[in-house]
Amino acid sequence: MLEVKSRPVGGPARSGAPAGLSIAEAARRTGVSVHTLRYYERAGLVVTTVDRTAGGRRRYQQLDLDWINVCTRLRATGMPIKTIRRYAQLVAAGRGNEKERLALLEAHRAEVAAKLAGIRENLELIEHKIDVYRGRLAAGDADQLWAPSPMPG
Repeated sequence: MLEVKSRPVGGPARSGAPAGLSIAEAARRTGVSVHTLRYYERAGLVVTTVDRTAGGRRRYQQLDLDWINVCTRLRATGMPIKTIRRYAQLVAAGRGNEKERLALLEAHRAEVAAKLAGIRENLELIEHKIDVYRGRLAAGDADQLWAPSPMPG
């Protein structure tokens, strides 16, 4: 997974702030809405300060897009916003908290693995039911499949 290093605002990596991508282009490239990009920033999920033009418009750099991708993937796997915020805070704080970051990610991995195991079990049931239906349809006795009895009256 991408590990984003914090960088000082106005430092060399941020010089030329007006260059970069508009919020609309950043949204297009990351696959999230403009609203989501603004929300991520307000919610404290972004590890750096997003550059602004002289007119106050956001300008996203590649590092911002990479981090947004991390947040989006963590969220897609069910990580709560509060936990993503904590992870972002740790990353933004820099060196010295790597064990805490690792523990946070390992705990989330365990949750995702448990969800995947449950989904695999559900998929096995669905595949079994598909096999039964295909077999009965091929044998010509699909009408023998269980169906609930009509309710009386």
